[in-house]
Amino acid sequence: MNGTLLSLILLFFTATLGAQDLKEFEKKVTEFTLANGLHFTVVERHEAPVVSFHTLVNAGSADDPAGETGLAHIFEHMAFKGTETIGTKNWPAEKKALQDVEDVYDQMEAERNKGPKADQSKVDYLGMQLKQAIDRAESQVEPNEYTRIIEENGGAGLNADTSFDDTEYFYSLPSNRIELWFLLESQRFLHPVFREFYKERDVVQEENRMRNQPGSPGELLRDFVATAFAAFPYRNPPGGWPSDVDNLRRGMAQAFFDKYYVPANINIAIVGDVDPGQARRLAERYFGPMPARPLPPLIHTVEPPQDGPKLALVESQSQPLFVAGFKRPSQYDKDDAVFEVISLVLSGGRTSVLYKDMVQQKKIALEVEALSAYPSSRYPNLFVFFIAPAVGHSVEENEKELDDLLIQFAAQKTDAQTLQRVKTKARAAVIRRLDSNAGLASLLAADYGSYGDWRKLFTELDDLNQVTAEDIERVARECFAAQNRTVAFTVSPRTLQQAPAPTGGSRQ
Repeated sequence: MNGTLLSLILLFFTATLGAQDLKEFEKKVTEFTLANGLHFTVVERHEAPVVSFHTLVNAGSADDPAGETGLAHIFEHMAFKGTETIGTKNWPAEKKALQDVEDVYDQMEAERNKGPKADQSKVDYLGMQLKQAIDRAESQVEPNEYTRIIEENGGAGLNADTSFDDTEYFYSLPSNRIELWFLLESQRFLHPVFREFYKERDVVQEENRMRNQPGSPGELLRDFVATAFAAFPYRNPPGGWPSDVDNLRRGMAQAFFDKYYVPANINIAIVGDVDPGQARRLAERYFGPMPARPLPPLIHTVEPPQDGPKLALVESQSQPLFVAGFKRPSQYDKDDAVFEVISLVLSGGRTSVLYKDMVQQKKIALEVEALSAYPSSRYPNLFVFFIAPAVGHSVEENEKELDDLLIQFAAQKTDAQTLQRVKTKARAAVIRRLDSNAGLASLLAADYGSYGDWRKLFTELDDLNQVTAEDIERVARECFAAQNRTVAFTVSPRTLQQAPAPTGGSRQ
């Protein structure tokens, strides 16, 4: 099938995905909210005997308390450790052993907190006792029993993810195992046990170490975001700062759970071969006992205005990498769809502005990508460009070319053909996710969590369709300004000594 014909077909189908389709789709949707505030969205799809489940909690790494970064991510790990009846050989014995761990840890911390007056020999002795107490607690664990039950019952796609804005838990089961999901999912939030906490703390530290090795892309992005945000917690890595993670305690995880894992802060999407009436009865039975609690407070930190360009350098002997970001408003801004269209015009495939110029024609870059929202979108964030310079071409050369292209882009209107092409592509991407039960469940939970209405899934397509060339020109001119800009790049020690650094500022 040629590209023109494919575009016409996609255009036909995406053009029909509007108000009429919303009305048709609504016939398959059942929504209900339990008395405790937990919301369910259920969509019937009986083509195959499979059901996908997606639980979204409106709490992510941006909600980590000060000095306790990494806590949201560690609790995600804890949620797979089971309950008082799953994952234990003897819960009463394990419960006592877990408390013994905390008692010894309290003693060790009390001594450490004396600072220069602390008795190091006592700290070392208590540290040895702590290790022994942890070993005793872990001897009572039935490893991976929670996940094993799911897999033995045909579970697929079992996973979780902690982003800056939320935490998600998801998998699919055969439709004759739907009650098993209600039992397992409710129990891990009704009776979390926080077993193997310190073992998982070490796992998170290892993940952070692998992700942020010196000179790696992970380290570059971590330092880029920490430079771009002076105050707002997007500046903290999702896995936490190593020194914070080293000092996280089981009680902190309990406090985080009590504060953020309240029913009204959770929503669940269920898509597939499901009877909505049965789903509601099971929800009342298994999730109804969760006590209603107040919603957690919103983040009150506001990022101060950026008064000029910022720059971060990371020494690396590997392939040079360049990142440039511009401050932009949150996903609730009236121009959110405009930012999405701009990202597609600039880097949405081989016909995009940046790819054609920097990769195909001038061959100064191996890869160019633009993201409309980074590192997340619920709060003011960044419009970001990632560039990998080609061999023999410098970061400075790529930075200058990007600046020149952005100046040109903000000074002229996007032609109608390009605008229609990227809109079609954006809408087609949504349709592809709607095609699978798991993809649809993810979208429904995300839109309800962010906007309080899954229908945003349809209205955002209308928002994309209404973006004009004038909107693009206006937003590009406002966003791609020098004072909004943060630049980060990798540089070899030799280059750092011999070559002038990029300015980090736009040439507008």
